[in-house]
Formats: sequence, structure tokens, C-alpha cells
Amino acid sequence: MRLEKCYFCSSTVYPGHGIAFVRNDCKIFRFCRSKCHKNFKMKRNPRKIKWTKAFRKASGKDLAIDTTFEFEKKRNVPVKYNRELWTNTVRAMKRIEEIKQKRQNLHIKNRLKPDKQLVKEADKKEVLQNINLIAEPVKKKKAQKISQVMREAETMDMDE
Repeated sequence: MRLEKCYFCSSTVYPGHGIAFVRNDCKIFRFCRSKCHKNFKMKRNPRKIKWTKAFRKASGKDLAIDTTFEFEKKRNVPVKYNRELWTNTVRAMKRIEEIKQKRQNLHIKNRLKPDKQLVKEADKKEVLQNINLIAEPVKKKKAQKISQVMREAETMDMDE
């Protein structure tokens, strides 16, 4: 069973699904759904359509260049396995998956860094605009003196 990739959005096209378009020069284009087929017929560029994998790679949203992808391509090659080679391969696959997850998380973290700075700047701007709503903090000694004066005033009022 060979899984094809959609020519437009690069998602998998399972057997019996999707649409195959054959051009006059015998080039076959496979599409996962009619949405991709229609966009192809309208001559749209997948790198400019936001929901495609090509757009995500081109705009730096997905991790495009990573050595772990090369390992996955090599892994699908049939090899005569013995038990030791099999265990080493499984161990390597687990380690590669860990490395891939770390790199993916770091990539996402780096993508979100500018957003954090923008949020901080927006918060500072909002505080500066509404500075009059923020009251000066009252020092403890001053607050104690004020409360003592208030108590004395209350006792004087009660005496009179």
C-alpha cells in the first residue's frame, strides 16, 4: 500500500480517496479533496494559501530543515534484520523522536518570543495611559499615624 501526497496541500491521499487529474503530457496530479482540486484549477499558488503545508514551511511556521527528517526517510528502506540491529533501530527511533520533539518545542518557543515582547509593550502603554487610576501606595508608618488620628478623633466625638 503506497500512500500518495496531495499535490496542492501535501497531506496524504489514501487509496480510494481523492481525485486524480491527468494532464496532456501524462503528468498525474493527486488531490486529497475537491478544495485542493478547485484551488489547483484556479491556478493558485500553494505557498500563498495559508492552510497548506507549503505556506507553513515557506513562512517559517513549521520546522522545515531538520536532520531527523532524513532519518525517517532512510528508516523506510527494507533491510534484512537480525535481533541486535532491530533493537538498536528501535532505540534510535525513540531517541530521534525525543530530539525531534525538543527541536519542535524550541522552534515554537522561538516563534512566540516576539509576541511576548509585544504583549509587554502593550501592557506598559496601557499602564501609562491609565496612570491616574493607580493610587500611590501608602506607607505603613503613615497609615498607622492616620489610623491613630482617626481613632483619637472618634473618641473625642464620643466624649462630646
